[in-house]
Amino acid sequence: MTIPQIDEEVARLLQLKAQLDGDDGKQTFVLKTPKGTRDYNPKQMAIREKVFNTIFNCFKRHGAETIDTPVFELKETLTGKYGEDSKLIYDLKDQGGELLSLRYDLTVPFARYLAMNKITNIKRYHIAKVYRRDNPAMTRGRYREFYQCDFDIAGQYDPMIPDAECLKIVHEILSELELGDFRIKNCENDVRILDGMFAVCGVPDEKFRTVCSTVDKLDKLPWEEVKNEMVKEKGLPEEVADQIGGYVSLQGGMDLVERLLEDPKLSKSSDAVAGLKDIKQLFVYLQLFRITDKVAFDLSLARGLDYYTGVIYEAILTQAGVPQTQDPQNGPGVEEASVSVGSIAGGGRYDGLVGMFDPKGRKVPCVGVSIGIERIFSIMEQKTSAEKVRTTETQVMVASAQKNLLEERLKLTAELWDAGVKAEVMYKKNPKLLSQLQHCEDTGIPLVAILGEQELKDGVVKLRNVTTREELNIPRDSLIEEIKKRTADC
Repeated sequence: MTIPQIDEEVARLLQLKAQLDGDDGKQTFVLKTPKGTRDYNPKQMAIREKVFNTIFNCFKRHGAETIDTPVFELKETLTGKYGEDSKLIYDLKDQGGELLSLRYDLTVPFARYLAMNKITNIKRYHIAKVYRRDNPAMTRGRYREFYQCDFDIAGQYDPMIPDAECLKIVHEILSELELGDFRIKNCENDVRILDGMFAVCGVPDEKFRTVCSTVDKLDKLPWEEVKNEMVKEKGLPEEVADQIGGYVSLQGGMDLVERLLEDPKLSKSSDAVAGLKDIKQLFVYLQLFRITDKVAFDLSLARGLDYYTGVIYEAILTQAGVPQTQDPQNGPGVEEASVSVGSIAGGGRYDGLVGMFDPKGRKVPCVGVSIGIERIFSIMEQKTSAEKVRTTETQVMVASAQKNLLEERLKLTAELWDAGVKAEVMYKKNPKLLSQLQHCEDTGIPLVAILGEQELKDGVVKLRNVTTREELNIPRDSLIEEIKKRTADC
């Protein structure tokens, strides 16, 4: 059967179905967004824009340039890069012979981009939507469609210098957003240290990655449940799990790194020793950046993604500044550092990922960080729920106190627009002055430029401060300068 014949048959069946449904084929359905997605109203978007601008400015301050990649990739591009999380990838139907999947993150597409374009050196940021077939927890900022804000440094550099800058970026963004006290918890763990730790504890090589995924659940589950999974599901002897437990409970700073370098077991692993020496160097750079007060070396971070090869880190809130909330779809949330959103940034080093796409296996060392914008927004939304937030940036409303002045209002509005002033005018020929002033009160517009017959004769505009209600006659040729001066800080 040809494609036109198939289309014709489908159309016939749809027509038959409509007839059977009755009521001229009209059907009732529930208007809702798909599970794990949401709409954003103007107030919410204003808050999001503020957060995005903070992140944009930080990335640019550090000299990054930006790229973009398709929202979907060839399925084979994403396969085998995410460990046990691969089951969360959205696969698309066959499109003309290509098996496609929606991107799961921005890191793997970035690596594909580097390999395809033979780029060996770049500092880039990318802010875009990604998709995960996860169990959503909306109040905690976990969605199926969400933004990621990534900063990555690709290239061959001296150890730990780019890694330290990534952590500095996390510190700057979280400090500027004023979300509350935070900790770059689990910050400088390293998969070489983890692999060395697993080896000296007696974990078989083939179980390293799957045990990593289990250890990574320690931020959500108590040790006994994690141990139970290691023993009963992953097949580890209980004594091996207990040895792992002794290490993953450790947290500290430079002193802990030095203590582990002298540990009788870990010191026998060349991978662990190499990783610990790099961590020690990283702490030196973090001290120069003045951010060690927010950093903790924590062996419990063992992120399950298959592409990490070195330093890995995660930032969480530690201040109980946001109340615990209940997810309407999933019930009460898990207590995570007294904040209902969990971690708010994470990243690490992935030196081998680009080589997976290069025909000759050429590697490009990379390190990066991803800011959890949706989780940050969940906090900001709760904090500002009772506040009035401006949803526009209008500087002045052009109003009239009398009838038949629409043309004059439009002329003045055009002058302001052409001069770069953000201005509004009501879409009525003869609006009441009170209605125009009320609109300014409701939307937070700070100034009103009022035209009347007398003002037109005198060549002035009455400029009203909406908050103080003070009014001054400003010469028409000085109006633009006066508006910009008064709204410079708005």
